[in-house]
Amino acid sequence: MNAKATSSRSATAAPKRTPRPRAAQSHEIRIIGGLWKRTKLKVADKPGLRPTPDRVRETVFNWLGQDMTGLRCLDAFAGTGALGFEAASRGAHEVRIVEQDGALIEQLKKTQAQLEAAAVQVQRGDGVVAIRQAAPGSVDVVFIDPPFDAPLFEPALQACARALAPKGWVYLEAPMAYTDDMLRGVGLCVHRHLKAGAVHAHLLMHSAA
Repeated sequence: MNAKATSSRSATAAPKRTPRPRAAQSHEIRIIGGLWKRTKLKVADKPGLRPTPDRVRETVFNWLGQDMTGLRCLDAFAGTGALGFEAASRGAHEVRIVEQDGALIEQLKKTQAQLEAAAVQVQRGDGVVAIRQAAPGSVDVVFIDPPFDAPLFEPALQACARALAPKGWVYLEAPMAYTDDMLRGVGLCVHRHLKAGAVHAHLLMHSAA
């Protein structure tokens, strides 16, 4: 009798639940140096978005120098804005952050407001065009980190030599290693290079320098 009752209760207990859809994953980046060190920033949940890894970003800003006071920067394919906001955190005088995607621009503006980043200008537009439109010699650091499958590397690099200050730098993040021979036609050369996984990070300068 008890066995039957137990069996009956087991058969009727706990109706099946419909699985709930999984919540969208929360993404964050962390500023690693300067005024906003350790500050976590929300990142738009966008397929294919590839923030520069912390380790690579730390190395890049070691190359550039921890103090970027007074420098004028252009983050031409901003995505998460990790590079541009990192530069502003370290004292850059002016940081222009350029991005085409509307959802990413929305998040970049929220980040700018959260940090009260007066030196940062968020602009929706084409990164290559932004470099081309910069006044000659007006940018101290250009960050080039477009989607790896987009044909933007060559036109962006071609535009850099004109916009770059005489002692300026180009940070290039790409799926392959660039050499001096490959860059000779655009007036740039490799100063530093790092490979981290599938990412090749380069610090470029004027070849004449």
